[in-house]
Amino acid sequence: MERGSFLKNTQIIILGVCIAVATIASSVILSGGFLKVMKFTREQISVTGSATKEIRSDYIVWRGEFSRREVDLKTAYTNLRSDLDKVKTYLNSKGVKEDELTICQVATETVYKKNEKGNDTNDIQGYRLSQGVEIRSYDVAKIDKVAREVTELIDQGIEFTSPAPEYFYTKLDELKVEMLAKATQNAKQRAESMVKATGNKIGFMRNARMGVFQITPATSTDVSDWGVNDTTSLDKKVMAVVTVSFAIE
Repeated sequence: MERGSFLKNTQIIILGVCIAVATIASSVILSGGFLKVMKFTREQISVTGSATKEIRSDYIVWRGEFSRREVDLKTAYTNLRSDLDKVKTYLNSKGVKEDELTICQVATETVYKKNEKGNDTNDIQGYRLSQGVEIRSYDVAKIDKVAREVTELIDQGIEFTSPAPEYFYTKLDELKVEMLAKATQNAKQRAESMVKATGNKIGFMRNARMGVFQITPATSTDVSDWGVNDTTSLDKKVMAVVTVSFAIE
């Protein structure tokens, strides 16, 4: 009887020891896991990477306008139509194709006589008719040259005015992917340089956020938080910025 009671007590003690050991081991494992989670959460580095590339515009948009001012509306329209024929002939001689050229509708403005105070009266002095042309082309060099030489029309008695052309780059989607990849690689290189001094190394990328993506004239140093999309220059500079976080091992 006493022997059976002793065995039973011994088994209870052993079970208690096993439970205690298991509890301690579990606590150690959980503590280690918790510390690893905390380390995973806290030990990271965030860096900004950038990439730049110079490009040349591959698409051009150029607009011009010519006008006539006459006392008689019919005469103004007749002369304007004659000017349009001359403009089209001129552009055709410069190599502008039919499908590159758009002829805008005629705009008519009634010009009133002024009184001694400079205000309009009800008396009609004449009419001003104007018409625009627009050229869109992938042949940037050709249209750029036309835009510079178009004042030759003045020698033909045509009152022609035009602003500077607009220059575009049509492969922006592909370029953006390329530039963001380069900016991310630059961020990784910066992160590696920063943690190398501490004897650590970077792990996998935690997250990435796209920053500024802008297109400026090639010689510009402007930076905008909202980005810039320049259309005034033939040669441009593209810059992409990303902010990336890496784990530290």
